Amino acid sequence: MMAALIGAPSMSSVSPAFDTDNRAVIDLLADWLDGLGFAVEVLPLATQPHKANLIATLGQGPGGLVLAGHTDTVPYDEGRWRQDPFHLTERDGRLYGLGTSDMKGFFALAIEAARAFAEQPLKQPLIILATADEESSMDGAQALVDLGRPRARYAVIGEPTGLRPVHAHKGIMMESVRLTGRSGHSSDPALGLNAIEGMHRVIGDLLAWREELQACHHDPRFQVPVPTLNLGHIHGGDNPNRICAACELHLDLRPVPGMALEDLRETLNRRLHQLLGETHFGWELSPLIAGTPAMHTDRSSAIVRAAESMTGHDSEAVAFCTEGPYLSALGMETIILGPGDIAQAHQPDEYLALDRIQPTVALLSGLIERFCLHPD
Repeated sequence: MMAALIGAPSMSSVSPAFDTDNRAVIDLLADWLDGLGFAVEVLPLATQPHKANLIATLGQGPGGLVLAGHTDTVPYDEGRWRQDPFHLTERDGRLYGLGTSDMKGFFALAIEAARAFAEQPLKQPLIILATADEESSMDGAQALVDLGRPRARYAVIGEPTGLRPVHAHKGIMMESVRLTGRSGHSSDPALGLNAIEGMHRVIGDLLAWREELQACHHDPRFQVPVPTLNLGHIHGGDNPNRICAACELHLDLRPVPGMALEDLRETLNRRLHQLLGETHFGWELSPLIAGTPAMHTDRSSAIVRAAESMTGHDSEAVAFCTEGPYLSALGMETIILGPGDIAQAHQPDEYLALDRIQPTVALLSGLIERFCLHPD
């Protein structure tokens, strides 16, 4: 199963040149799960009908457990892999391939764990959930929220955590700030209005805002316990002897739990208005992605306690973002727990260690038994 999943390219990207559909992966999962007796639904995205989510349900009734993951990968670095990224390769106790760790490999292990329960009388349903576009737009997860499904009591998302349970993570928002000035001959500054110089003022204010946010918000659960703001891309002008007429800056902000994306965007908009409102610059603030809020599941939740007990690790908080907040919005108590390592994600020669496979199958089997076969 893992070899077939890795062999079906399903990259998602905000750049159309690298973006592909995920239907081959969805079709594989649908065939396998249908063969195990799951009721399978393939749900094309309204925004991108060439991509789809999958909801596969074994058993009936309220409550139950969702084992969830995304079917897409990031693009790969051509020429930097030592083997074909779309061919599962075993070497040195590892399975190499694009998506082994993040996170197609999880589906093969979840289905293997579910296989043992296919003929058993589940008291609560087991749901396998596969989404599209997690690595880019989050359109798949948002489509589920809009649909109001699936419904369950608990959810496990198999993102790479090294088999250590995660109960909280930061959110993400990416914004574009664009300034418009006026071009002119560089020999006389009065002939134009330099957008790069205007953006210099914006950058200074953004760095001051970052200090204010970090002074007001501190969450010791995280290795980096404060919200971060990264200035990741800037472009302006076309030639040294022309006054720059336009400049664009892209920023990434990672809020900790308790910080609402809407409030942050409103504050950013207000600061820019105060900074630029009396100038002659035109300016525009626009989101690069819709953004994903931070996630937090209380450590007293049964799914957190069960995962801690079965893995022997206390639950943690991480800086990377997942589809967890969307499942939480559907009413599920959600944790992040998967066999890969985040250090392998988005890297050439991505791999999953062979010694993680059986422990993961055993762990998922234990969670299915606890929450579907013998729930309290």
